[in-house]
Amino acid sequence: MIHYLRFFFEAGVVTPLWPEDMDSPYGYPIDLERLPITRATRAELARLSERYQSSIDWEYPPDPSPWSDEEWQLFKQQAHAALEALRNELGEGWKVQDESLL
Repeated sequence: MIHYLRFFFEAGVVTPLWPEDMDSPYGYPIDLERLPITRATRAELARLSERYQSSIDWEYPPDPSPWSDEEWQLFKQQAHAALEALRNELGEGWKVQDESLL
């Protein structure tokens, strides 16, 4: 059996992972504590999700991000590194689709 996950960041959400099935045993969105990954990867995914929240102008969310181009580039690099670590740790029984548009 292969488990399918979607990877993207969402305003107000503390995880970048979403199952295809809303009735997933891993939660909807995914509860990082339920995944068979290292504590370090779990912490990095949570940190990135929390960091992403500061990319939004919460006074008026449709406005441009308050982040500089450099902040976006660093975030993108860190997000892609975390995604690769996640894929490596989950192994062949999992497929993680990058829908982050980063």
